[in-house]
Amino acid sequence: MAEKGLRLAKTDGAFFSKITTTITKLLIPTKVGINGMLISMKRNNVVKTYYEYINHNEKSKENKGNLEKKYENAVVLYLEALDKYIMESVYKRVKSKVATTYEENALSRYYNVVHLKETQYVEYKYKKQEFLLELDYEGLKNNRKDKILEKYKTFYADKMNNLYKGLLKNYSVQLADKVISENEESKEKIYSDIFENLEKYTTNILPIKIEEGTEPTYKDIVYQYDKFNSFLAGKLDKRDTIEKKMILLGISRKLFTHSLPLVVAEQCYESLLKETRHLVISSPNEKKQKMAYELLLTLLEDYNINLLSTKIYWEKPKEKEEYKQFLDKYQEIEKVKATAEQKSIKKEVLFLRNDIKKIEGTGLQSKHIIQFYKKKLVELGEMKHIKNSYSKCTNINLLGKKHEELAKRGQSM
Repeated sequence: MAEKGLRLAKTDGAFFSKITTTITKLLIPTKVGINGMLISMKRNNVVKTYYEYINHNEKSKENKGNLEKKYENAVVLYLEALDKYIMESVYKRVKSKVATTYEENALSRYYNVVHLKETQYVEYKYKKQEFLLELDYEGLKNNRKDKILEKYKTFYADKMNNLYKGLLKNYSVQLADKVISENEESKEKIYSDIFENLEKYTTNILPIKIEEGTEPTYKDIVYQYDKFNSFLAGKLDKRDTIEKKMILLGISRKLFTHSLPLVVAEQCYESLLKETRHLVISSPNEKKQKMAYELLLTLLEDYNINLLSTKIYWEKPKEKEEYKQFLDKYQEIEKVKATAEQKSIKKEVLFLRNDIKKIEGTGLQSKHIIQFYKKKLVELGEMKHIKNSYSKCTNINLLGKKHEELAKRGQSM
């Protein structure tokens, strides 16, 4: 009887477990529906308060402050509703194995963001908001909610713009940290994060800003944006990846001058230059090496002329003076009456000589690239290649006299 009772208890447990699972699966769509309605209400409210805030024309600072506070509270409630949707609906659907691939990926991305909370709280704060907003925006696009999107996307682009600024500013602060600045691996990780977020912004948010055309700054970078778009199709090699990063840095100098200050942009450029120099000396064939070298010259010009020319504060006065001399020579070349090809060669020589000065004695890679530079200068007729030579002496008497002279010098010393 005892054995029979145990078996019965086990059977009943399995039975009730099956019923519970079935009920859960039935209730999940209802929960999704309730959360969907809640998100829709909060979204409508946030869009309404956003337009009230940005279209405020009254001079009363108090009234404007109240509208700003109302808008910020609406954003908090909206984000909380999205977060609740992830935790209550998506999580339960994944756990019950009734979730779509999209929902599974969304939950995976959500946990990738949440894990930052313990180590990088500021980054987590911005990344979580970015993720939740992007999730809702993509949902509206996939469900073709065009009327809602028309009003929503201006708020979305504006809010995301501020979040990306916050993220880039956070990375800039991290680079200023002494511990990180002395750790090459940590620095490279931050450079990677900067480029990753610049790419996400340029891919997802910049098109909306350009389409709206409300700010002149965004019209000015259409050419750079089009160049960036050319790298989105097909598989990219190392050279293409570096060039794409260079374009992203150019866009950042227009849009994120405060969030990504010049000193940080300078470090990013130097990181790209290091990558490109390595690419030149490690290219497997002459054709790829030539392409990498052309990119290096473009990058050197972009760095020296477009970036350093805007630098005001220099830590070392000597470097400032050296750069001034370099810039004077560059401007002289621009003024000289010559063909475009002749000017290009003169600039090439100037960049090579200047880069040799900068990197000489900085490591093994610098030795290899300097050898390459000197070879180029010989080809351009700016440097002579002197072969090592020696002569063989067969006259025994002459050799004996030489030894005597050397011995006498040694004694006198």
